Amino acid sequence: MDNMDSQSSHDSMMGRMTRMTGDETRTTASAAARTPATTARPERPGASTRAWRTRLLVVGIVLAALNLRPAITSFGALLEEVRDGLGMSGSVAGLLTSLPALCFAVLGVTAPRLARRFGPGAVVCAGMAAIATGLLVRPFVGSTAAFLLASGLALGGIAVSNVLMPVIVKRWFPDRVGSMTGLYSMALALGTASAAAVTVPVTDALGGDWQAGLAVWAALAAAAVLPWLAFVRDRGASAPGEGAPASRQGGGRPEERPAGQAPVLRITRSRTAWALAVFFGLQATAAYISMGWMAQIFRDAGVPAGRAGLLLAVTMVMGVPLAFVIPRLAARLPRQGPIVLVLGVSGLLGYAGLYFAPAAGAWAWAVLVGIANCAFPLALTMVGMRARTGAGVAQLSAFAQSTGYLISIPGPLLVGVLYQHSGGWGLPIALMAGLMVPQMIVGVVAGRDRTVEDEAAR
Repeated sequence: MDNMDSQSSHDSMMGRMTRMTGDETRTTASAAARTPATTARPERPGASTRAWRTRLLVVGIVLAALNLRPAITSFGALLEEVRDGLGMSGSVAGLLTSLPALCFAVLGVTAPRLARRFGPGAVVCAGMAAIATGLLVRPFVGSTAAFLLASGLALGGIAVSNVLMPVIVKRWFPDRVGSMTGLYSMALALGTASAAAVTVPVTDALGGDWQAGLAVWAALAAAAVLPWLAFVRDRGASAPGEGAPASRQGGGRPEERPAGQAPVLRITRSRTAWALAVFFGLQATAAYISMGWMAQIFRDAGVPAGRAGLLLAVTMVMGVPLAFVIPRLAARLPRQGPIVLVLGVSGLLGYAGLYFAPAAGAWAWAVLVGIANCAFPLALTMVGMRARTGAGVAQLSAFAQSTGYLISIPGPLLVGVLYQHSGGWGLPIALMAGLMVPQMIVGVVAGRDRTVEDEAAR
C-alpha cells in the first residue's frame, strides 16, 4: 500500500513537472515567435512624421533667431545716414535706440497669452511676418514718426519671438536645453553680426541708397515665415503656459499637457526671478547701447564708416562661437556666477579702452565688448534652468524679458542725451562701465541653483 501511494505520488509529481515544462516550452516558444515580429516591425508612420517635423522645427528656430536683431544693427550701422535723411536730432536718435527695449517690454509680456490662444508656432510665424513687413516699409515712409511706427511693427514681431524661443526649446527639447539654446543663440549672434557687417557695403553697392540698404533685410524675415507655417495649427501639446514638469523624452516630442492645468506661479515672490529680470535688463542695456551707438563711437574717433561697421560686426560676431559654448557650459554648472564675472570683467576692460584710446585699440575693444555682450545667451540659458516646468519657463521668460527690457529703456536714450549735451563720449562710456558692476552682482544671484517654483511656493 505504501508502495502504491509512493508510486501514485511519484506519478502525480512527474505529471505536474511535465505540465510545467510544457507550459514553459510553450511560453518560450511564444516569446520567441513574438521576438522576430517585434524586431522586424516597421517604424510607425507617426514616428517618421515627428522626425520630419523636428528637423523642420530646428530649421524654423534657426531662421527665426537669425531675424531677431538685424532690424536693430542694420539701423545702427546707418544711423548717421538715417539721421540726415529724416532730419533727426541726437535725442530722437537715442529714442530710436531705446525703441527695441520699449517694444520688448510692452509687447513681450503678451506672448504667453497669445501662445495659449493661438499656439506658439502661429505666434512666431506671425512675428516673422511682422518683422518682414516692418523692415520692408520703414525705409520708405519719409518721416520720423512713420519710421518709428514701422520699426515698432518689426520690433513687436521680435518681442513675442524673443519670449517664446526658450519656451519652444523647453517644450520640444527638454533634455537638450543647453545645446538648443546655444544653437539659436549662435544663430541670433550670426544674424546680428551679419547685419552690422554687410549693411554698409550693401548700401554702397546699391549706389549709397540707405533706404535700399535697410530694406534688403526684409527678405531674410520673409524666408523665416515658411517653416513656421507647418506649426500654425499646433495649439494643444506645444502651447506654453499650462504644463506639468517637462518630459525627459528625447528631443522632437513636445511634452504632454496634463488633465489638470498647473496653477499660475506668483512669480514676483521669487528672488531668483527678480535677479534674473534685473540681470536681463542690464545686459540688454549694454547690448542695445552697443548696437545703436558703437559704430558712431568709432566714427567720431576718426574711424572710416566701413571699418566702423566692421568693428560693430566684430562685437556682434563674438557671440557666434561663444553663444554656442556658454549655454552648454552653463547647463553643466550648478551655479553660473563665475561665467557672469568673466563676462563683466571683459566689459569693464572694453569700456576702459573705448574711453582712453577708442581708435588705437579699436579691434581689442570691439572683441572685449563683444565677449561682455554674451551675457544674453547666458541669461536665456538661466531662464530654462531656473524653472522645472514648461509653464514655469513660460512665466519666467515673459517676466524676466518684459521686466528686463523695461529696465533697459532709459539706457540708450540717456546715452543719446549725454552725447548731445556733453559733446563727446566720455560720460556715456562712463555710464556704460558703471552699469556693468550691478549687472555682475545680480547675475551671481540669478546664477544660484534655485527654481522659481520652489521660491514662489514659500
